[in-house]
Amino acid sequence: MVKVAILQFPGSNCDLDTLYVLRNVIKLDAEMVWHREFKADAYDAVVLPGGFSYGDALRAGVIAAYSPAMKHVKEMAHEGKPVLGICNGFQILVEAGILPGALIRNDTLTFICKWVHLRLENNKTVFTWKGKVGQVLAMPIAHNEGKYF
Repeated sequence: MVKVAILQFPGSNCDLDTLYVLRNVIKLDAEMVWHREFKADAYDAVVLPGGFSYGDALRAGVIAAYSPAMKHVKEMAHEGKPVLGICNGFQILVEAGILPGALIRNDTLTFICKWVHLRLENNKTVFTWKGKVGQVLAMPIAHNEGKYF
């Protein structure tokens, strides 16, 4: 069975929701791991949940990106193990250099919270294999710095 770590940083939220879905909906072996205690070799996959790591005092995710845990997350990504960043977790992956690019403020310069529709283009990933290509998915978004550049 796949063993998944859900990394917790100061200010994380949605971590309990993530744990519930991984354990009860997808039926995976998942556990919460405090970022300072994370070791990649104990897990097959890692999820960085949303929230406001360290209160987002600088740029969203930048302080968490310097956690020693991110070295292990980078190793997992380079090994081809599944790494998923949700909301602030995605921002942490970008700030850590695991994903290219940057996240900048929304065009409206305001926080956006709404549902959007995404078309599934590839169902051959560990995260999309249950879907059908062309399927339209309703997904919630909630961010202030969500413009991926």
